[in-house]
Amino acid sequence: MKSTPKTEKKPEKKKEPFTLFGMEVADLWAMVVASVGGAAAGAWAAIKGLGKKGAMIFGAALVAAIIIVVAVRWFIHLDFMESWMEQYPGEYEPAASIAPDEGFPIWARWQHYLNFLFMALILQSGLRVRTQQKPPAVWQPKKGGKKISINLWLHTSLDLFWMLNGLIFIVLLFVTGHWARIVPTSWEVFPNAISAGLQYASFEWPAENGWTNFNSIQQIMYFLVIFIAAPLAIISGLRMSEWWPSEAKKLNKIYPAPVARKIHFPTMLFFVIFVFIHVFLVFTTGMTHNLNHMFAGNHSGNWGGFLWFVFGLAVVIGLVSAARPLVIQPVAGKFGQVSAR
Repeated sequence: MKSTPKTEKKPEKKKEPFTLFGMEVADLWAMVVASVGGAAAGAWAAIKGLGKKGAMIFGAALVAAIIIVVAVRWFIHLDFMESWMEQYPGEYEPAASIAPDEGFPIWARWQHYLNFLFMALILQSGLRVRTQQKPPAVWQPKKGGKKISINLWLHTSLDLFWMLNGLIFIVLLFVTGHWARIVPTSWEVFPNAISAGLQYASFEWPAENGWTNFNSIQQIMYFLVIFIAAPLAIISGLRMSEWWPSEAKKLNKIYPAPVARKIHFPTMLFFVIFVFIHVFLVFTTGMTHNLNHMFAGNHSGNWGGFLWFVFGLAVVIGLVSAARPLVIQPVAGKFGQVSAR
């Protein structure tokens, strides 16, 4: 009796996972979920770690916030306030109107995202410069000079890209007429900002038309961020950097380094608080529309902008996670000499 030869099973081809920027999409999504979950867990741990006294302070602050919301709601619905808020609804007609079909041009959307990316990396590297007493490596120019920590090299290098991105943004802002979105052109901006602030405080959000016009409190804050806070961050950072002329005694006396340090860190805190409030309002005042405005370039309410936001956030998280000495040193070595000390 002849035995039939066994047919060998061909090994099944493994499906290659879909990757983006060298990372599996599943891993990128896991990073986003882990970041959000980690932030929530960290906030809860911080509240638990406050102790009895801290918990009482937190509870009192929560009760005070509720009382303020109720009081503001009562106040804005008084007859004279309703008349006043009808006159100042929270926004005014801009000096240069934006066409309804124009919204946010592609250059504004890209530079908004790049600004977010650079600021995340700058914040991370800046905190490392501030907290690490013994850097993992130092960098020195090829022609010689003072050695600086690898974290400081990354921080100042990112600053250059951030400043270039901001300069291009400001030039295009004025060339295209979109400056009218963020530069106040009427004294009406102040009563309208108060009106918008009261509406936010009452959780009765002001009518949003961000596709073509910001409300007055948004306009004031964006103006402060772009034309006040950003220059303060630059001039204070420059004073503390190696690029500052140390031999200029008169200039150093007028603007000493300790003054720059007192400006630079609070400015960073201002940016962090602004971003936190900005993101909170984006998600609570019409998330899909707001994200479509800046990430998809349309005024619809679909989920396209949200998906682009998640992808963009994953890229930022990936780059921030990758910005470690092992990755930074080969890049820094192309522009100077990297050594252990």
